[in-house]
Amino acid sequence: MNKPGKKIPRFDSEVQERAFWESHDSTDYLDWSRARRAVLPNLKPTTKTISLRLPQHLLDSIKAAANARDVPYQSLIKVWLQEKLQG
Repeated sequence: MNKPGKKIPRFDSEVQERAFWESHDSTDYLDWSRARRAVLPNLKPTTKTISLRLPQHLLDSIKAAANARDVPYQSLIKVWLQEKLQG
């Protein structure tokens, strides 16, 4: 619907590009009505290993809850953390 009238400039760095888009409206440069959702099937979220010290009784309780749900206990911990952050 909305035809973009301006050409996107070339940027020498990501910092320069970020500064540009912070101060310009993308609808002046792109026709978002023609946009399509990108599918990236092989993209995996990055993970970082951490060390977390828990009392043994708490870890045992988490493992029991995970076993009851038939999921790995680390996965259950991640789900619970995500739910708590969104809640």
